[in-house]
Amino acid sequence: MTDLRIERIGVDGDGVALLDGKPVYIPFVLPGELVSVRLEGKRGLGQAGDGTVLEPSPDRAAPPCPHFGPCGGCALQHWADDKYAEWKSNQVRDALRRAGFADATPAPLVRTAPGTRRRVELAAKRMPSGVALGLHARNESTVVDLADCAVLHPTLVGLVAALRDLLRSIDGLRKEGSVLVNLLTSGPDILLRLDGPLSMPDRVKIAAFADRWGAPRICTSRGTGVPETAAQLRPARTMLTGLEVVPPPGAFLQASATGEAAIIAAMIAGLPKKLSRKSRIAELYAGCGSLTFPLSEVGRVDAFEGEIGASTALRNAANVSGLSGRIAVMQRDLTRQPLAAKELAPYAAVVLDPPHGGAAVQIEQIAAAGVKRVVYVSCNPSTLGRDAAVLKTAGYALLSTTPIDQFLWSARIESVSVFEKVK
Repeated sequence: MTDLRIERIGVDGDGVALLDGKPVYIPFVLPGELVSVRLEGKRGLGQAGDGTVLEPSPDRAAPPCPHFGPCGGCALQHWADDKYAEWKSNQVRDALRRAGFADATPAPLVRTAPGTRRRVELAAKRMPSGVALGLHARNESTVVDLADCAVLHPTLVGLVAALRDLLRSIDGLRKEGSVLVNLLTSGPDILLRLDGPLSMPDRVKIAAFADRWGAPRICTSRGTGVPETAAQLRPARTMLTGLEVVPPPGAFLQASATGEAAIIAAMIAGLPKKLSRKSRIAELYAGCGSLTFPLSEVGRVDAFEGEIGASTALRNAANVSGLSGRIAVMQRDLTRQPLAAKELAPYAAVVLDPPHGGAAVQIEQIAAAGVKRVVYVSCNPSTLGRDAAVLKTAGYALLSTTPIDQFLWSARIESVSVFEKVK
């Protein structure tokens, strides 16, 4: 065992100490704490270890969830709220400053409340005693059997035990799988990813579950294969900016209503003030339309989305809502086929909401096009910083950045950053 003083919290939520000038990463500790560390293995350029706190920080708080520690979902429930919020905001600030925007100063952090997350993916594993259903332990394949959760909407928490019983009773789960639930306007939309075929009794049980628990649709797939509908009682519908969308099974939706509203508000505020309803806006990585519909109220939107189910849902919703004249939907994989600079040049603004890996290929073309205004929605400060550096080199200034904490107590942070071409 080695005694180390924690210097800071790293980007993954672990404490960082220095040993012979190299970082050691220790979970569930806080800055300033003296920790007795058992070194375990390599991580990046440093080492990882578990620690026993010898001198606790005055900023240490009681975690609100009984699963905190073993469960890999939350990393920072043990930190006083004001320090935690400051750290979250600083993740965005520091990423942008490293990208070259030395004066980056985020707007006040937008917070989401506990018990409001409306989307979850749970791991399932058949055990000798039954089925474990929950989140993976930190950096392990072990599934922490979930009994409660301080982050999830109560409706989703209330489903966990029933889903565990369902999975225990069906033949389609042989060893392991997962359950993805989106809490839609019409109820919990469920995708079961299984490792075996469904039997007829399985289908009967799934239909009975949907009826009992108010699930409009339950789909299944073999691993990551194409989902098939196992039970459908009514359309799986959700409202996005007051418009009805029928998302595909397992669709990506914003994690919380509060977070979605904050993203929309920061995005609209970041658009050029002189836009007319005829101005053209390119929206990249559009998904099912969370940002498309509010954008269509201020300009004409060309929405690009690579996933066929999401692009189809967005197109259908635009057509049914009478917005086909204001929203054009194009299915296009922007990683393999990014929009070229000459395609982007005519737009008054570009809005992009890329996945966790960012938009490394696409951002080069945006920068080369010299689009006057770029609004970048990010869920990963590291890739935001990487892509923002490309814009900095191309002569863009940072007008604003808004951090949004809709991944409560995790190391992740959402943000909306607005860039303007000035050179």
